Amino acid sequence: MVKFLLWLILLVFCWPLALLALVLYPVVWLLLLPFRLLGIAVGGVLELVKAVVLLPARILGARPK
Repeated sequence: MVKFLLWLILLVFCWPLALLALVLYPVVWLLLLPFRLLGIAVGGVLELVKAVVLLPARILGARPK
């Protein structure tokens, strides 16, 4: 809601810039989407490595805090 209100203020003060932001927002979102997917994949791989490293301790009966 705050972003929308800021956009409305920008629309009142500088409408060409507000319209440009409105048009470019989906383009920027599409350009950043692969990086977001890469971050999810890297996080999953790191969780898998953590699970493999901690597996012997879990088998021996250590309990996480």
